[in-house]
Amino acid sequence: MKIILISDTHSQHHRLVLPPGDMIIHAGDFSKRGRTEEVEDFFSWFGQLPYQYRICIAGNHDFMAENFPEAFQQLVPDTVIYLNDSGVVVEGIRFWGSPITPWFFDWAFNRRRGAEIRPHWALIPADTDVLITHGPPYSILDRVARDGSPVGCRDLLRTVQEIQPKIHVFGHIHEGYGEVIQGGVRYINASVLDENYALVNRPVEAIID
Repeated sequence: MKIILISDTHSQHHRLVLPPGDMIIHAGDFSKRGRTEEVEDFFSWFGQLPYQYRICIAGNHDFMAENFPEAFQQLVPDTVIYLNDSGVVVEGIRFWGSPITPWFFDWAFNRRRGAEIRPHWALIPADTDVLITHGPPYSILDRVARDGSPVGCRDLLRTVQEIQPKIHVFGHIHEGYGEVIQGGVRYINASVLDENYALVNRPVEAIID
C-alpha cells in the first residue's frame, strides 16, 4: 500500500500538489484556529481526494474538534476515517491516531507532561503498524528553530520504542520536517509548512505491506 503523508496544512490545503497513492494521512493542524468554516472547507477538500482511504487526526490548532466534538464529528464525511485516541484496521494494517501534544499555552488537545499525558500513550495497542500523533517524540525531528531545543514528548518516545510500529508519522514542529529511521521505526515529520507558515515541503510517500 502506498501512503501519502501530510501534516500542518493550516488551511493552505488547496495549494498542495499531491502524488498518487492508495491512502492519504493528515497528522493534524488542518486549520488555523479550528473555526467551523475552516473545518468545513478542509473536509470538503479532504473527503473528495482521489485515494481509496483517507485518515486524519486533529492538532493543537483544531479547537473545534476538542471543544465541540459532536458538532465537529457531524462535519466529518463518511469518506474520511477520523481518529481520536482510537484505531482502525485497513487491509490488515493497524493504524492508531492521537491529537495529544504536551501543554503549550493551552492550545487544543494539550496535556501536561508526565502523569497527565501518559494515559493517552498507554492506549496505543502493542500491535500498531502505523502510529499517527500530532506531536513528535522527544529528540526526533522535534527541534525548534529559535534555539534548537528538542520539544517532543519523552513518554511518547518510550511508548514508541516499546511498541516499535513500522511507521510513526507526526507534525506540529514545522522546522522538524523530514524522516529518520531509529530502532527499526521510520519516524516521519510530515509538516508541509515551514516555521514561517510557507508551503515549502513536499508530501512524504511511504510503502507498507
